[in-house]
Amino acid sequence: MTKLSSIAYYVTEKISSNDISLSEYVTTDCILQNKQGREVATNLPPQTCSLIRYQCGDILIANIRPYLKKIWFADIDGGASSDVLVFRAKEGHSPSFLYAVLLQDSFFDYVMQGAKGSKMPRGDKEQILRYEMPTLSYSEESIGTFFQNIDYKIRLNEKINQNLEAMTKQLYDYWFVQFDFPNEEGKPYKSSGGEMVWNEKLKRKIPKGWDNCTLEYFLTIKNGRDHKHLAEGVYPVYGSGGEMRRVNENLYRGESVLMPRKGTLNNIMYVDEAFWTVDTMFYSEMKVPYCAKYIFFAIKDIDFTRWDSGTGVPSMTASTLYNLPMIKPHKDLLKRFDKTITPIFYKMKQIRVECEELTKQRDELLPLLMNGQVSVNSDLSHD
Repeated sequence: MTKLSSIAYYVTEKISSNDISLSEYVTTDCILQNKQGREVATNLPPQTCSLIRYQCGDILIANIRPYLKKIWFADIDGGASSDVLVFRAKEGHSPSFLYAVLLQDSFFDYVMQGAKGSKMPRGDKEQILRYEMPTLSYSEESIGTFFQNIDYKIRLNEKINQNLEAMTKQLYDYWFVQFDFPNEEGKPYKSSGGEMVWNEKLKRKIPKGWDNCTLEYFLTIKNGRDHKHLAEGVYPVYGSGGEMRRVNENLYRGESVLMPRKGTLNNIMYVDEAFWTVDTMFYSEMKVPYCAKYIFFAIKDIDFTRWDSGTGVPSMTASTLYNLPMIKPHKDLLKRFDKTITPIFYKMKQIRVECEELTKQRDELLPLLMNGQVSVNSDLSHD
């Protein structure tokens, strides 16, 4: 066995927050849970401060609540906040192999064993470097490259889905914000001179024959339930932060728009499957055919924090949601919109399933490769 300290060390070099751009700034919040990489931070530090200087090829891990498994293989240079651990491979060792070592569930379990604090546990930096791993008789590079390739495929799929969702949002805006949906001749309605009429309640012009309503016209809001008693299974459990786990029972099956009741109020989700929602997440049953995707886009960009009714944790009420003012298009247009974007949503779902399968294979293969139970074909590691 060999210790982590034999192949890696902590980066301590500093850089000023004034010397980096927003895209180069990394905090614990922008490293994503469950080994999903990272997203760009929302803002730079409000005051000039010293950050850890990371570089391309370093591995960054959030050291707050290690059980969240937040890890990122840096592909740029930049600066990280103090609660982010920056690992660098020692000379003669592969950064991609170090990433594979730190990617293991067993590593995060080990960090939690030595973590200090109950509500916000932090890993013990000295204990972390004592993490033990088998001494391998074959190339570190082949293992590291193999897992880097899997991660690259997952990230590429995620970018494809981001682009597909942006396309569907553009289409929604074109039809229901700019009102340039295809008219009877296939031409854009408003741009081709389609009649617009003033709606006093909406305080704007809308296409002739359309009306106003509230969200309650389209759907019924249902409460989520506690999930702790459920066994592990195949049905996703959604909370305000996204998918939490998978269980053996479902609360609802079909199209639904999920709306947070507490927590991250702006995380509106569309699902079309059997699922469970926790008690901090509303789900909905549609009253109007073909309206679910329209509703998803219509309320997704609303800043729900404006209606926060809580004194501590942000919270939302069903009555507030029901009373949201909505544009009421013709039902046949909702059907046409649904028919137009459903194939794109289906493709996005296929890609998500592929990402789940790749992630599962990666996490199952990692311990086997590290223990020497299986080996990587050198050709496969470079495909």
